[in-house]
Amino acid sequence: MRSLELKVPPPIVAAVAAGGMGALARWTPVIALPAGLRGTLAALLVAAGLAIALAGVREFRRARTTVHPLRPERASALVDGGIYRITRNPMYLGMLAVLLGWAAWLAAPWALLGPAAFVAFIGRFQIAPEERALRQLFGAAYAAYTQRVRRWI
Repeated sequence: MRSLELKVPPPIVAAVAAGGMGALARWTPVIALPAGLRGTLAALLVAAGLAIALAGVREFRRARTTVHPLRPERASALVDGGIYRITRNPMYLGMLAVLLGWAAWLAAPWALLGPAAFVAFIGRFQIAPEERALRQLFGAAYAAYTQRVRRWI
């Protein structure tokens, strides 16, 4: 099953999940929530997701290392400051929060399958191979980092 590892850019995975969520919301029951409540919750989740993801990108830029998700072996630095003190994967966590915001807006319980599928796919086909590459590149320093900081939150 390694054929999908590091092959699909994570934003594409998130977009496919979002599309599936929209389809599920059309074909399954929705919860009758006031638009204001749905909108507020969705906006908060999307804003938080964007802030988390951008904080991750900013730390990579500061460290002058690659943000290319399909080439983790090109990493030139182990980034463990800023948002990376809280989560090892802020960019993916941010995308997850955006998907949860979309689910809140849709108000369709079945749409929550999208964020779950995103986490499963990213965990197996993106994060696992990234972690192998980082372990190979940074050895004990990366192992110590994984002991200090959780994968998601």
